[in-house]
Amino acid sequence: MSEKMVLMQGNEAVAEGAIAAGVRFYAGYPITPSSEIAEIMAKRMPQVGGTFMQMEDEIASIMAIVGASMAGKKVLTATSGPGFSLMQEGLGYACMVEAPIVILDSMRYGPSTGMATKVSQMDLMQTRWGTHGDHWVIVLSPSSVEESYQLTIRAVNLAEKYRNPVIVLSDETISHLREPIGISIPPTIVDRRLPTKKAGYLPYKTDESLVPTVANVGTGFRTSFTGLVHGESGFQTANGHVAEALVERLRDKLFNNLDDIIQFETDRVEDADILFMSFGITARGVSESVESLRSHGRKAGSLRFITLFPFDDDRVRKAAGNARTIVVPELNSGQLVLLVKRVFGDSRKVVPMNKINGDLISPQEILNFVREENL
Repeated sequence: MSEKMVLMQGNEAVAEGAIAAGVRFYAGYPITPSSEIAEIMAKRMPQVGGTFMQMEDEIASIMAIVGASMAGKKVLTATSGPGFSLMQEGLGYACMVEAPIVILDSMRYGPSTGMATKVSQMDLMQTRWGTHGDHWVIVLSPSSVEESYQLTIRAVNLAEKYRNPVIVLSDETISHLREPIGISIPPTIVDRRLPTKKAGYLPYKTDESLVPTVANVGTGFRTSFTGLVHGESGFQTANGHVAEALVERLRDKLFNNLDDIIQFETDRVEDADILFMSFGITARGVSESVESLRSHGRKAGSLRFITLFPFDDDRVRKAAGNARTIVVPELNSGQLVLLVKRVFGDSRKVVPMNKINGDLISPQEILNFVREENL
């Protein structure tokens, strides 16, 4: 089938990407700047044989998708910073019971209600550290409408493959941007593995993949799901050895597969002496800046994070080439730069570039910053 180009909004691309990936249950609570996703899913879910539920709040929303996921549905919810904050307890529970869920967080200015219609990248650390305990999530970041579609499909596939929550970290501008995208080519679909025999069934028993083969609720298998530490049977235990093994497995099922999970995009890194590291909407301004610097004889390059978490220091270090200076532009007070500084320590000059007034970082601002800081 040939590719067909369609003009689409970022939020619409998320909704259509989820449907293409097989999502058939959506529960959510409207919040700017993600509300169009709920509006579209309210219309589209019945059209594809799915279910839409508007919940009373974001806590109910995430718990609803966890329940639907454990019953066998591919699921999605969408929110923004304040709502994502409310979802944190449910996110921890989803990690512990290994529920394949996808959360779209469209970042807006904060803290609290902040400026609901202004862009930011202030939720980065919240995606990784928002909930308590050692939990492990996958975070993907689109920088275009096309990627909003493709990465939502990828998020659903990764959630199903690793039985793990996946967050699509978008922002106000990407959510409301309109661009042509290709959607006619059927995507590759991944479905969770399911048990075939009831005899000897243990929901959290794993093989070398470390991913359990949990039966869908209602299919006749004996199941137990709890946020408490549990063994292979799913029933709670206070055994410290079991607890340690469980938390290590939740980590290792992802970290043993970083080649499959981690994506980033590099541009002219090989000979760069100044390298920009960015994600999301900010990467678009970086791309133009690199072109401009190159046209004036400066050896500039860029690394754009598509997968933000898991964050693998070794891969970042190798991808960065030999650039002597690394600039990290971001729409917050400095979150990604903390990760980059951890990777390079004192071996490279790592320079933060932060903007927190609700506006985008323009290519010209990046060029001015390089000149003014004598980079």
